[in-house]
Amino acid sequence: MLRIFLIEDDRKWQAHIQKAVSEKYRLRHSPHVKDFSSCLNQESYDIILLSFSHIEKHQKYNLNLLRRIKRVSGSTPVIVISVENEASIIVDAIKEGAFDFIVKPFQKEELLLSIERALEDRRLKDEVDYLRHEQDIIYNFDAIIASSPVMKKTIAILKKFSRADSTILLTGETGTGKSFLSGAVHFNSSRRKRPFVKINCANIPEGLLESELFGHEKGAFTGASKTRIGRLEQGNGGTIFLDEIGELSQNLQTRLLRVLEEKSFERVGGNKTVHSDVRIICATNRTPEEQVKEGKFREDLYYRINILRVHLPPLRERGECVASLASHLLEKSCRNLKKKIEGFTPQVIGAFRHYSWPGNIRELANVIERAVILEESPRIQIESITLQTLPHESAEKPAPNDFEPSIEEQKKEIIIKALDENHWVQKTTAESLGISPRVLNYQIKKFGITHARWRKNR
Repeated sequence: MLRIFLIEDDRKWQAHIQKAVSEKYRLRHSPHVKDFSSCLNQESYDIILLSFSHIEKHQKYNLNLLRRIKRVSGSTPVIVISVENEASIIVDAIKEGAFDFIVKPFQKEELLLSIERALEDRRLKDEVDYLRHEQDIIYNFDAIIASSPVMKKTIAILKKFSRADSTILLTGETGTGKSFLSGAVHFNSSRRKRPFVKINCANIPEGLLESELFGHEKGAFTGASKTRIGRLEQGNGGTIFLDEIGELSQNLQTRLLRVLEEKSFERVGGNKTVHSDVRIICATNRTPEEQVKEGKFREDLYYRINILRVHLPPLRERGECVASLASHLLEKSCRNLKKKIEGFTPQVIGAFRHYSWPGNIRELANVIERAVILEESPRIQIESITLQTLPHESAEKPAPNDFEPSIEEQKKEIIIKALDENHWVQKTTAESLGISPRVLNYQIKKFGITHARWRKNR
């Protein structure tokens, strides 16, 4: 449970705040400000709530107290609570490092919303700081696994695009790595020291997405109790990654077009123009040209985002990358799950190479994570892998109803593809699939596979 430290000398307000946050957070209360230093040194907190004393008498004292708290626990968000709402006091508190300023009396929902926003802001800052520190390792183009010719060409193009500042459009199936590569572009660009903000346009309802992108003014709609800064404003100077841009409504497409052309917008419910210098990287698993023809995507916006375009090939078209990706994902899963597994058996590698991977890298990662959880041996065994089309050496003669017809067809396709890649030499094909020649021969007869070189099958 997340921890909150409250400095409040009013017992009624202390009880009110305790009741408001007790369901989601653990609260520690200190009525005496002289005790806060030792408390903060003994234990770390996720949020600090600081109640200002009466402003007319203690304005300088309150600000000095806020400064002391920030010195002791600089990375912890501080939310100031006060009976006064003078603009000068609020501005001074924000300048001294307060994340938010709440005026008494306030509703439970207002406090909880402020806490949630502070936690999200800290999470994003921690993520950006981590990525900045690790960017040479995580986002080094030369370290990205690209064994296949098509992927090598894609990485080379993205390297060049990262040096420019134009809008990029990434297309490709779900799970091909569009989100990761957008980060690689940002952290290898001139904007690397500025924010990198990701938004999935398909996961947020339209009404909320508009506020998420552009922010809103106080009173813009029911529940808008205060002004909120949107992601486009938060990302000023950096990069905004808009995933699944094809899901944007016509209204949001129009607003986004203005951002691209003028780098300005208004918050929801406001008329003040906000300027934000952001580079936008878009991604979609749809075909933009078809959406334009169907009237679902603005043609002018399409031309505006289609400046630098890169198509990410599906995993089935970059088979040379599968083994290396699998090893990388295995190492990552073992690290996260605190397990020690050396690698894969030849049977597993053979199955990976000939599987179509409809879910691409995301599916590969999920398959490996599940296998790591199940595996008790030094290497991932075939029994720990769950692929519907997987040829299994132990299943020499499956019952007629063991597989659905569609899966049987996929198994047949895998075997034919493997035979073709190995020039229809059965022994070599069996080795590549990680099964015995006897099992392969059984499958060939079962599916009625023939070839001109096989005299007995003519």
